Amino acid sequence: MKKENSAPTMKDVAKEAGVALGTVSKVVNGLPVGEPYRIRVEEAIQKLNYQVNSYAQGLKASKTYTAALLIPNTQDPFFASITYYINMALLKRNYRMLLCCTDFDSNQEQEYITMAQQNKVDGIIGLTYNPNLKIEEQTPFVSIDRSMGANIPCVASDNFAGGQLAAEKLADLGCKNVAFLRIGSSLSNEPNKRKSGFENGCLARGLTYEMKILNDGDSFEEFEHFLKEHIQEGKLSFDGIFCVTDRVAWSVLKLLRKLGQKVPEDVQIIGFDGIHAFGGENYICSTILQPIPDIAEMCVELLLQENMMSKPPLVCLPVTYVPGGTTLEPFAEQE
Repeated sequence: MKKENSAPTMKDVAKEAGVALGTVSKVVNGLPVGEPYRIRVEEAIQKLNYQVNSYAQGLKASKTYTAALLIPNTQDPFFASITYYINMALLKRNYRMLLCCTDFDSNQEQEYITMAQQNKVDGIIGLTYNPNLKIEEQTPFVSIDRSMGANIPCVASDNFAGGQLAAEKLADLGCKNVAFLRIGSSLSNEPNKRKSGFENGCLARGLTYEMKILNDGDSFEEFEHFLKEHIQEGKLSFDGIFCVTDRVAWSVLKLLRKLGQKVPEDVQIIGFDGIHAFGGENYICSTILQPIPDIAEMCVELLLQENMMSKPPLVCLPVTYVPGGTTLEPFAEQE
């Protein structure tokens, strides 16, 4: 006899729904059943407040229903957004996320990989910077923004197309002499293609351009020196600037105002990422928008895909341009 306050079981759900125990098991485990049966089982689960024992379910399926995410931090708005959408994509598939913030530390990245493997996670998604990262072959791994070999899928925005689009937009908005400002990892990765895409766009549109490239750890003051060198009689020689990220664009915007330059009247700025201002009211600058929800969905889909041979080595997702007040056009509406 069932105790008064004991938790409902799968048998209780089957009895409430008027179906076989095997039908309840199929619904709980995401296996196909007839639609009327699925609805009855789900209604019974909700009515009885039946809780699936994911631990026991995992033991039976030799899975933990947990995936690890390696991310530099959750302070940067881009990384925070990626984390949010990957977590949502995993939850939708009844998976939990083990969050590992690495703070750009290569040693921490390897330690987290080892820890995740010891905890028998079902896979790892990583935005990493360690060139010598070691991952066990049997551990499913999906990389964000960095190709790590034929057996590890990489998911990224179409960075080359984004750089080219930035050049084309500046040309369309009347710019003639432009600059590209970059600060980032010296590691070979997909975002580095923004530079070559921008060059290609400038050449195609006949724009005169210069570039200032800094590596992580270099002083931001080098950008200030670079811009000061291009000011003659109080006027900046560049009428358009493409920054490798919105974070750089925001810092350059403040720097230009300090140097007495008006944005967008004197110089127009385009960033890359699609970061919203506090509260999500507007983009912090005109920007190349990364499809972050789509990146997250693709990462999770590839991670949980059983057949490794069918996984592509690189998936590039399309980007779009949105005005955000640093170009001579109205703000884009919030999406």
